[in-house]
Amino acid sequence: IDKNMSRCCQCCRNLCKEFKAFALRGDLLDLAIGIVIGTAFVNVVQSLVDDIITPPLGLVLGGVDFVNLTIKMANFVYKDQPPVVIRYGKFIQTIISLVIVLFAIFFVIKGINRLNKPSLKKQQSIE
Repeated sequence: IDKNMSRCCQCCRNLCKEFKAFALRGDLLDLAIGIVIGTAFVNVVQSLVDDIITPPLGLVLGGVDFVNLTIKMANFVYKDQPPVVIRYGKFIQTIISLVIVLFAIFFVIKGINRLNKPSLKKQQSIE
């Protein structure tokens, strides 16, 4: 029994060492930082769309409040239940947010590629 217990403990120690090496790899830390920054960026973009872009856009379109744009499904009204609605205004806001995030990612990648171009040319000239 002691031999099996010792083997089990050694296996657990090896597993912990492997996990520590995995968790502390640079790629994983970079990914975690990217996720945190990305989440914060999405919140900023969402606020930009909800609080700055869609109110004037709604005003130009005749005082439309995008959040309240809905289609009530008249055939799906149940007793003692709220009506079933399609909130397409919120969907429009989400699409606007997505487009802004995509543009931001495009410009970041474009900038990174521009910075990497000289180093790629140097590597090619060395070879």
